[in-house]
Formats: sequence, structure tokens, C-alpha cells
Amino acid sequence: MADPDCIFCRILAGELPARVVEEDERTIAFMDIAPATRGHALVIPRAHSVDLLSIGEQDLQAVILAARRLAARAKERLGADGVNLINSCGAAAWQTVFHFHVHVIPRYEGDPLQLPWVPSPGDQDEIAAVAQELGGP
Repeated sequence: MADPDCIFCRILAGELPARVVEEDERTIAFMDIAPATRGHALVIPRAHSVDLLSIGEQDLQAVILAARRLAARAKERLGADGVNLINSCGAAAWQTVFHFHVHVIPRYEGDPLQLPWVPSPGDQDEIAAVAQELGGP
């Protein structure tokens, strides 16, 4: 099912241009038009799903496998030192296009990309309490 207001659905329909780097029956990968680093691409399912919580399992699996293939090629062909796979689920998590997608961001030693999270030790009691809340079905 396509959403006529979705920019990614419009790319899939051929209404908007994209630099496609890989596609199969379930997914398409194309270059990000506002790249964070050299080689930054997006992998999306062909079927419209708003986010991580609504995508079907087969499409999710296909997207992740395509993202892994693209990450390997970024290391091999672009000389990336590492790769970030990023998905944002919901506006509070920086999702701006509401069609599930995974950013494949090649990382290079000394590149200027700074993600907003800087790890620091957490409160162990709070971590334990949250683990209790999240545990089990």
C-alpha cells in the first residue's frame, strides 16, 4: 500500500528521482540527498510502513539484510572504517519521513559527524528498575 503524501512512496513510484544503488522485490536502497558522510544511503521497504513498530517481519528482515549488504560494500568499496545503521522511530526519535527506513552511514576516521549521544555511566538502581519493567512479555 502506497501513501501518496510520502516522499519515499513517490520515489518508489518513479515520481521523484533517486540514485538507486540496490533493489530487490521487497526493498530499495538509494543515496541520501543530505548525506552525513560520503556514501550515506537509505534502505526502505517497497511496502509503506510508517515505522519500526508497524513494518511486517518479512519486510523488516529484508531491509536489515539489504542494509548489511550495503554496509559491507561501503567498507569494501569506499574504504569506510566503520558503518552506523540508524533507524528513528517517531518524531521524538528524530524520524522526519514516516516510511520505515534505515540509514546506512559509512564512518571514516576523523569524519565530522557527531551523534548527539555521548555515553556516560548511568545510575545502576535506575538501570535495574527499567530492566525489570522491560523484561518478559
